Amino acid sequence: MTKKQLFETAENWFHLQGWKPFAFQKETWAAYLKGQHGLLNAPTGSGKTYALWFPIVLSYIKNNPNYKTKHQKGLKAIWITPLRALSQEIKQSAERITNELGTQMTVGIRTGDTSTKERARQKTTMPDLLITTPESLQLLLSSKGYEKVFKNCEAIVVDEWHELLGTKRGIQMELGLSRLKTICNDLRVWGISATIGNLEQAREVLLGPNTGALDNSVLIKAKLNKKITVKSIIPKKMETFPWRGHLGLHLLEAVVPIINNSKTTLLFTNTRSQCEIWFQKILEKHPEYAGEIAMHHGSINKETRLWVEQAIRNESLKAVVCTSSLDLGVDFAPVETVIQIGGPKGVARFLQRAGRSGHSPGKESVIYFMPTHAIELIEASALQKAVKTEAVEDRLPYLNSYDVLIQYLTTLAVSDGFYPHEIYPEIKQTFCYQAVTEEQWQWLLNFLVMGSQSLSSYDEYKKVEVEDDGKFKVNNRGMAMRHRFQIGTIVGDANIAVRYQKGGYIGSIEESFISKLTAGDVFTFAGRNLEFIRIKGMQAHVRNSSKRTNKIPSWMGGRLSFSAQMSKLLREELYTAERDASKQSKEIKALAPLFAKQRTESIVPKPDEFLIETFKTRDGYHHIFYPFEGRGVHEAMSSLLAYRISLLSPITCSLAFNDYGFELLSDKVIDIQAILDNNLFTTQYMLDDLQKSLNSNEMARRRFRDIAVISGMVFTGYPDKGIKMKHLQSSSQLLFDVFKDFEADNLLFQQAFTETFEHQLEEGRLRMALERIASQKIKWQACQNPTPFSFPIITDRLREKLSTEKLADRIKRMTKILNK
Repeated sequence: MTKKQLFETAENWFHLQGWKPFAFQKETWAAYLKGQHGLLNAPTGSGKTYALWFPIVLSYIKNNPNYKTKHQKGLKAIWITPLRALSQEIKQSAERITNELGTQMTVGIRTGDTSTKERARQKTTMPDLLITTPESLQLLLSSKGYEKVFKNCEAIVVDEWHELLGTKRGIQMELGLSRLKTICNDLRVWGISATIGNLEQAREVLLGPNTGALDNSVLIKAKLNKKITVKSIIPKKMETFPWRGHLGLHLLEAVVPIINNSKTTLLFTNTRSQCEIWFQKILEKHPEYAGEIAMHHGSINKETRLWVEQAIRNESLKAVVCTSSLDLGVDFAPVETVIQIGGPKGVARFLQRAGRSGHSPGKESVIYFMPTHAIELIEASALQKAVKTEAVEDRLPYLNSYDVLIQYLTTLAVSDGFYPHEIYPEIKQTFCYQAVTEEQWQWLLNFLVMGSQSLSSYDEYKKVEVEDDGKFKVNNRGMAMRHRFQIGTIVGDANIAVRYQKGGYIGSIEESFISKLTAGDVFTFAGRNLEFIRIKGMQAHVRNSSKRTNKIPSWMGGRLSFSAQMSKLLREELYTAERDASKQSKEIKALAPLFAKQRTESIVPKPDEFLIETFKTRDGYHHIFYPFEGRGVHEAMSSLLAYRISLLSPITCSLAFNDYGFELLSDKVIDIQAILDNNLFTTQYMLDDLQKSLNSNEMARRRFRDIAVISGMVFTGYPDKGIKMKHLQSSSQLLFDVFKDFEADNLLFQQAFTETFEHQLEEGRLRMALERIASQKIKWQACQNPTPFSFPIITDRLREKLSTEKLADRIKRMTKILNK
């Protein structure tokens, strides 16, 4: 078939569906059929799946003229998806094309959810098109004879590449691709990414720098002028002293008409615990929604999640309260309305969620923004601007993550073994390891064979043997089995399965939450009130309870911080408060009473001003600083400042921070003038001071736990018989201390510190924030009372000490006094 005939085949299929292919889809087909690699930048719901499944099937038709009668079995293309929830959807799209074009191609899925029977079947005959996750791809590379399986594979598509970039799963992908490029006869690599700030770099990471693939590649942008409308839900009565405690529930009644007026509504929350609370409260206040509203988050069991996803498609649910587990595109799902509860902390995340409404190509997306406290309206206003200017964050890739490389090399040693001189050049072609030196490579090889120098007398760390011909191989079956169980780079807090005593599985919760419960405690999970009975193995046994409770599991994923982009937009928006009202957004106008109250005690800072407030309450002396940089940067900045102050005069203070600022609370007055005179916001000696101030050893130690697990130094246990987090923590701590004392040049030990500073503390952003403050006028306001800006920070501190009811009472009393 000629290219023209192939295109006609595809276009006819589109016409039969009543559609017309977009320009970007045709452009992608042409580039693929020319043999090019590429990155497709297309939003969720734009028909991106068809942009790449089509040319893969067309290419097969072109190479097999008798495709309707003769079929050559074997793997021809791999589609990688970061979320296994999406695999069903992608499979349906692929099958629709393969069946309706009359090919005999089969489509299969391989993820953690695939049954043993299906896996065994795939062992004998692979499907033609395989949908899988980064982890399952590594598992395939760990099976004997994998080269034969992949030999005739001509395409690999990495979907949602922006989600993988800047994570260790992304590095896993880079390494998998480096191997496939060598063993497949003629492989085309494609990625699909939503809009991010560094798309060019995203393509380079996907295809590998300095490779022929990058030179023979395209970046295709779907220029769909998708209209996104942001509507803020502005409270009727504006609180002048905002606090976060009620998670926005006071606006619940404003949400109900929105739900009633649309077929299906998604309510996005930022955390799983917030998701649980909202679900409970909506049903409590509106029992008529029973059976019409559901909840979806990553810890709920698979059957329930699939049922909810199907119900969204059938439009049989009125509303779904969800977290990021529904962020990634379930394609063409007809959701009419999206509500974002609380600030999403990042522009990209917000745009992605907006895209879930009017998900079909060409439809307008409407997203309602519901602030959980008044100051979040500034975020809403900033997001309106971001949507207009498409100001989206960069996703910064990792460099030199030795733990992932050690895991990968062990994977190759477990399957058919590897020769270092063949693998080293492949690894050097990845973005993450382009700078790995011969010396570091030698260290890694020694580590595989001997464990590290300080552990050379322990056999359990000697995993790989070097055979006579120089091949590195794992010959111990037990070792190989343990390694396969542990392939992956996501190390959460250990998850405990929650089951009814009679055995019904409800979902999984992080161990850190369960360990705080005693028998008889009632907590809310998966939309039910459950009474905790006991822990047995890695399972928590529970029964249904009719008692009321305020215990809701919180997950580590719940502490999101502002991105750099978001902080900048937020500051620019805040500065408009001092402008003429005609130049303000309606959100900023709605905050007028709050700004007016702020000005009675203090000021609203202008672009060239940095605000510091001090006041005294019965809790002590408060010193509050407002960089507006996001909680991650504030965490580092507050401890840096506290450490530098302690060098001037011995003083103890406790720290609190949120996305807007941070507080030093002490029992004595801190001399602010001395801080200014001694230029304590300088970037000089910043790294040294940070290390001393933050007990960086402790933070690196926590980072090291993940590194020890990923590199396989610590075994997390067989499925269902997991090892308690406490034990993991203690074994990785022992290793950390051994390296600290006897082998400080150990690459994995050093990696823990690099990651702490670069990723957790965002050292680069901290430096830029300090430089910005140095160029601003310092406005120090000595206040008589707490101000509206300070209120969310000081009340957040109280949350940790008081129960929800007591906290609400205390805040009521505080606001009553302050509003006089």
